[in-house]
Amino acid sequence: MPVIIQGSEFVRPINFVENIGSAQIKTACCFAALNSPGITYIKAKKSRNHTELLFKYLKIPIKVKSIKEFDLIEVKGLQQYNAFNYSIPGDISSSAFFIVLTLLSKNSEITIQNVNINETRIGIIKILVKMNSKITLKNKRVYKGERIADIFVESTNKLKSINCNSNLNSSAIDELILCFLVAAKAKGISTFKDLAELNKKESPRLDITIKFLRMIGIKVLRNKNDIKIYGKPDLDLKKSFHVKNFLKDHRIFMMSCIAALAFGGNWIINDKDSINTSFPKFLNILKKLGANIK
Repeated sequence: MPVIIQGSEFVRPINFVENIGSAQIKTACCFAALNSPGITYIKAKKSRNHTELLFKYLKIPIKVKSIKEFDLIEVKGLQQYNAFNYSIPGDISSSAFFIVLTLLSKNSEITIQNVNINETRIGIIKILVKMNSKITLKNKRVYKGERIADIFVESTNKLKSINCNSNLNSSAIDELILCFLVAAKAKGISTFKDLAELNKKESPRLDITIKFLRMIGIKVLRNKNDIKIYGKPDLDLKKSFHVKNFLKDHRIFMMSCIAALAFGGNWIINDKDSINTSFPKFLNILKKLGANIK
């Protein structure tokens, strides 16, 4: 840094291999292809496909072929397309905090309306259902290429452990730390594997979350990027806790709030401004739900 970018009048199509699984990089290439003469070819490791669905809805020339772990994408540039209006559906990553809070609370239920349930985003739903969670997708429909639904959640005291298939990691990567909270309250030993990507986020989330779970008395065994979480169905905290030094990661802050409300105890959680990254109204919504936050 700093990076200086100079524009060009001679943008040209390319062949590009995206082998990380980053939907952001793939999308940047798709958008750049719109202003490039000819066809841009992208071989992309499977990731979220919102851009491809939007292009198809807008009738922008795009072809997608799926092969094992990759998608072969062709985008034909310099095409005309019409302006459009779009109401962005609710984000399941933000919804996940309230889904887990409801699951872990007593005698509670919640309905979260108009949430995007794209198949590449609902890993957390699949994981939690396998853990015996009461989650129902209601009023399913398709909105401009995207599947959306209302998510209905009921609390339960019969959560069970999971041997989580690592194939679900990519579709739940931002929500896995919440799955760990559920595992902490579930009966049995939960296993999660191939979690290296968690340490490549805004903070080393895997390291921090393991430390967090141990702080609240949960046994966690780690073997490189695999972990086992020993659940305590009767977990009920009485002590005081102070969460700090998590590099101002918004998801760690919000996860800590959910744990505090669900597991009991008195908590001080630093760096509340971190939520401005993704969810500025998070604490206000918690207060509306009855949380005692100062």
